[in-house]
Amino acid sequence: MTTNQPLIPLSQAKAPYFLGVDVGGTNIKIGLVDNGGKTLAFKEIETLEPDGPQAAVARMADTCRGLCAAAGLDFAKIARIGLGTPGSMDIARGLLIEPPNHPHWHHFPIRDALEKATGHKVSFANDANAAAFGEFWIGTGEKHASMVLLTLGTGVGGGIIVDGHLINGVNSFGSECGHVIVDSSPKARLCVWGGGRGHLEAYASASAVSAITIEGLQAGANSSLQAAYKSGEKISARRVYEAAEGGDKFALDIIDSTAVYLAIGITTMVHMVDPGLVVLGGAMDFGGHNSKVGMRFLNKIRSEFKELTFSNVAEGTTIDFATLGGDAGYLGAAGIARDDYLKLGLR
Repeated sequence: MTTNQPLIPLSQAKAPYFLGVDVGGTNIKIGLVDNGGKTLAFKEIETLEPDGPQAAVARMADTCRGLCAAAGLDFAKIARIGLGTPGSMDIARGLLIEPPNHPHWHHFPIRDALEKATGHKVSFANDANAAAFGEFWIGTGEKHASMVLLTLGTGVGGGIIVDGHLINGVNSFGSECGHVIVDSSPKARLCVWGGGRGHLEAYASASAVSAITIEGLQAGANSSLQAAYKSGEKISARRVYEAAEGGDKFALDIIDSTAVYLAIGITTMVHMVDPGLVVLGGAMDFGGHNSKVGMRFLNKIRSEFKELTFSNVAEGTTIDFATLGGDAGYLGAAGIARDDYLKLGLR
């Protein structure tokens, strides 16, 4: 898999240079990025989670050196490295705590390990926060001072940036937008990872869409998905989208309901920080701008938000899809490293 960013030669790049590392459960994306957010080189490697974090760090470091060599850049000229990983984490101490998708990586000092393996300082961030910073730096949010990003995938991640600053929080749990409560009833749904009741993730993630759809099919919903379900086919959020594209009313109703819960969560976040921009990223965009279903989804969120908030807030808030896709993580990690580098007066 490659980046969607155009690769530029070293002769067109602007110093200083940064490396962005985006750690996922299956793969790790690493990019060499210049001061303007342009990508010089990129590589995706397997996470190989069961091999443990130390082995992964060694392969990250080797890949970082290889990318610099491929671009013709002396590795010593890297200004700083950005590292984004899934939580839970202790950002201040550079520790992974108990990330659910990385059971063999618990309680590991990943920031210091990568610093030792590369000889460069590392800026450590939550992966969703890194994606948010990528969109803020060179994506949908590049003309805004503040922004909220929601990443819609297996779960719901998020990132909040206020006046250029990421909200990490005292417990490294800041910007966990998927755990905003949208249903306080005793029988509210449970979220994907932590089991929290009534959290946004329980209603607006791909896992939630799949579970809610299956429950509806089990209850006898009239849908083109019934045959697929009865044949044992996996009913994913993608499959719901495909049915909706074909005009399936049940699938469209599921997507509309997802939009309503997202609007509730977005309203709460906007009322807290008033960012002026809310960006929807992640794999579950139901086709995004290029699909009638995707635009129906987006417009439903916008209309529900307008009903829930104040008129001046609605007029002053943009809700839109993300721009960078799967590249946001490594670009944002590099951007956070750049931000730290500039803040420390190392220009």
